[in-house]
Amino acid sequence: MRSTILAMVLSASCTLGVVACRESAQSTPAPPAPTLAPASFGNTGTFAGTVLETMDAGGYTYLKLSTPKGERWAAVSLAEVKVGDPVTIVNATVMNDFEAKSLGRTFDQIIFGNLGGSMPSFPHGAKRSENVQNIGPIPKSAGADGRTVAEVWAERVPLKDKPVSLRGKVVKFNRGILGKNWLHLQDGTGTQEASNFDLTVTTNNDEAEVGDVVVVRGVVHVDKDFGAGYSYPVLIEDAKIEK
Repeated sequence: MRSTILAMVLSASCTLGVVACRESAQSTPAPPAPTLAPASFGNTGTFAGTVLETMDAGGYTYLKLSTPKGERWAAVSLAEVKVGDPVTIVNATVMNDFEAKSLGRTFDQIIFGNLGGSMPSFPHGAKRSENVQNIGPIPKSAGADGRTVAEVWAERVPLKDKPVSLRGKVVKFNRGILGKNWLHLQDGTGTQEASNFDLTVTTNNDEAEVGDVVVVRGVVHVDKDFGAGYSYPVLIEDAKIEK
């Protein structure tokens, strides 16, 4: 009799233990799923390294660098750099999952910045790589806010923060850089010597093809510095494109 009672107690204890374990497992929350950080720019200061590979595309010089922390990719404004050169990149920012359409590839991580020291580089707003193209007469955009490329340059101070419209030929177009689309317009006005023949325009979404003659309507900004080598004495921002 005593052994029978003992067996019943042990059986009940085991049953209760199993139930308790199940309830404990069900009441314990599962660990949260990892959250992937979105691609973004972030301030990272200065990088130094030795050039392993270099290529020019889309207004950039891309550099594969050997650094103390391993190989890294960087992009600077067009520069005269060769394999084996030691370089320092200042005002550096990092972008994750950057799609370089001009190269047809995506970088897991790439550094944008300016070359330090005496290495020659050519920011878009300074010594530009654009040249005067042989463009026939393009009629100025109609309306009181219509201007030619040369007029925008000449009147950039009084035009600051004011809307203008401009008709010109697209001589360069880049998508999705710093969250904007970028195009260069020329209309046959201005000269290479005066460096007032080419105007940079940014749009939020509007696109155009090189060779298109378009009318852009946007706001004139002066002495604009986006960092990463993008510094401009004058440009038209947030433009809408009419073809």
